[in-house]
Amino acid sequence: MLYYLLYPLKEYSTFFNLFRYITFRSAGAVVTAILLTFIFAPIIIRALKKRKVRETADTIREEGPQAHRDNKAGTPSMGGLIILLAIVLPTLLWADIANRYVIVALSVTVMLGLVGFIDDYLKLVVRKRSGLLGRFKLIAQILVGLGVGVLLYLAPLENGMTTFVTMPFLKSVIIPLGIFYIIFVAIVVVGSSNAVNLTDGLDGLAIGTIAFASLAYAGFCYIVGNFKIAGYLQVMFIDGVGELTVFMASILGAALGFLWYNSHPAEVFMGDTGSLSLGGAIGTVAVLIKQELLLVIVGGVFVIEAASVIIQVLYFKLSGGKRVFKMAPLHHHFELMGIPESKVIVRFWILAAIFALIGLSTLKIR
Repeated sequence: MLYYLLYPLKEYSTFFNLFRYITFRSAGAVVTAILLTFIFAPIIIRALKKRKVRETADTIREEGPQAHRDNKAGTPSMGGLIILLAIVLPTLLWADIANRYVIVALSVTVMLGLVGFIDDYLKLVVRKRSGLLGRFKLIAQILVGLGVGVLLYLAPLENGMTTFVTMPFLKSVIIPLGIFYIIFVAIVVVGSSNAVNLTDGLDGLAIGTIAFASLAYAGFCYIVGNFKIAGYLQVMFIDGVGELTVFMASILGAALGFLWYNSHPAEVFMGDTGSLSLGGAIGTVAVLIKQELLLVIVGGVFVIEAASVIIQVLYFKLSGGKRVFKMAPLHHHFELMGIPESKVIVRFWILAAIFALIGLSTLKIR
C-alpha cells in the first residue's frame, strides 16, 4: 500500500525513492510486525484469558508428557491470531499488493490460519475435545495445496520452468514433473504445515525455528527475484518473486514479536491457528521461488520432528508395540531423558540456525 501511495512522490522528494527498494520495505515490514505484536498481543492475551480460551488437561496433546498437562494447563491459546495480524498487515502495508506471488502466499496463510482457527475454536471454546476431525483438517489442507498447484500450472512462469524441480547443490539437475507437479505442490504445502504443527510442543520451539527459516527464505526470495544476483549465483531467476522478501520479513517480525510472549514459560500458545498458517506460508514460498527441495534443509528441524513421529508410529506397528524413542515428536524424547525444556528449546534453535546456514550455502556450493 505504501509502495503505491508514497513511491510516486519521488518526483517531489528523493526520500520517497526509498520505497522502490525491497530491502527498505522489508526492514519496514520487520519493524512493523514486531511493533504490532507488542501493541496487540497484550490485548489479545487479556481477551483470551477473560473468555477462558486456554489449554486444559484435556486439550493438551495426549501424546505429550504428563508434566505438560500439569504445568501448561490454563495457558491462553489461539495466539496464532496475533501472528496472522502481524503478518498480514505489514505485508499489505509494505509489499506490492498487486504482485501475484504475494497474493498467493497471503491467501494460503490466511486460509490455513482459518482451518487452524476452526480447530482451535472447537477445542477451546466449544470444548469439543477432538477439535476439527483430523480427516477434515487434512482434506482442507490438501485442497489448499492442490489449489496452489493448479494455479501455478494454469498460470505458468514466463521462463517455462513451472513444473520443473531444482536440486540443491546441483545447478544442472532439474526434474520435470509435468501435471504431477500439482500433487507435488500439495505434498510440500501440507507436509510443511503439519511439520510445524508437530514441532509446536514446547514454549517458543516452533516460532523460534520459524524465525530462522523465514530469514533464510527471505534471502532466497531476494536473490531469486534479482536478475543480476541470480545470474551471478546461477540460480533460476523469477521476475516479480522478489516481493516475497517483504512477506517473509513480515513473518520474521511476527515470529520475533510473538516469541517475546511465547518464550518459556509461555504466556500464550499459537495453537493450530498459528502453526498451520506458518507452515503453509513457508511451504508456499518454497514452491513459488522454485526452491521446494531446499525446504528439507532449511526446515531441517521440522523435518526431523515429523520424521520422528513417522518412525515411531511405523516401528510401533511393525514391532508389535515397541518404540524407537521414549516419546515422539523428538523434543519430548529429550525431555523424558531428563533434559530441561528450556535447554531442549535452545538446542533445537541452534540446529535451526545451522540448517538455515547450510541452506544458504547451497547458493555457492553448486
